[in-house]
Amino acid sequence: MFTSIFTGTSSGLQLLSVLTAFGISLLCGLTIALIYRSAFRPSANLLMSVVVLPLIVAGVILMVNGSLGVGVAIAGSFSLVRFRSLPGKASDIAVVFLAMAAGLACGTGYVTFAVVMTLTAGLCLWLVSRLPFLQNDPAERILKVTIPEDLDSAGLFTDILNQYTVSWHQEGLKTVNLGAMYQITYRICLKYAEKEKEMLDQIRIRNGNLTVASQSAGLSGSEL
Repeated sequence: MFTSIFTGTSSGLQLLSVLTAFGISLLCGLTIALIYRSAFRPSANLLMSVVVLPLIVAGVILMVNGSLGVGVAIAGSFSLVRFRSLPGKASDIAVVFLAMAAGLACGTGYVTFAVVMTLTAGLCLWLVSRLPFLQNDPAERILKVTIPEDLDSAGLFTDILNQYTVSWHQEGLKTVNLGAMYQITYRICLKYAEKEKEMLDQIRIRNGNLTVASQSAGLSGSEL
């Protein structure tokens, strides 16, 4: 398990060893993507990235192959890349790190360790996603209400929230539309899910029919 398949190759990398490392890395990426898809609801782009990420990382590590100069050159080239993406869930980052770790293990020749780590971490992720006490309450919502700048936000929707929710608290207040409006963010727990639209209609009457958004607390709370 802790023996590299590249051990003893004094004359450089062997083609069979390299192909084995690439194959195991691709298999690990596919396994991680399948487990993550069954546990959560990721995007197709993320799943495709997770599949190929171990292979890419393994290829980078194989190119370095103990050469300090090549390692510094590759690190410098990666520093020129600017990653731009939408906010993702914390679980997405964990899966990306797992895929990178599997690629590192395969790139250094520890393919058995990569397989064991992938299966163990994947099983833990799947089991954790099934634990009841870690699930989000389906009645919890993140409510975002836009109001004009001349409207006092203090206690503006208190009576409506008390009527339609079990509990609520204000999480934030920020300006939008170049400071022309304010957006209030609440975390609420609905009394009756079927009356959510009725609550939003009451809020729209009071905020002048400006934007009101309600989404699952799990989707918003897990963004990084």
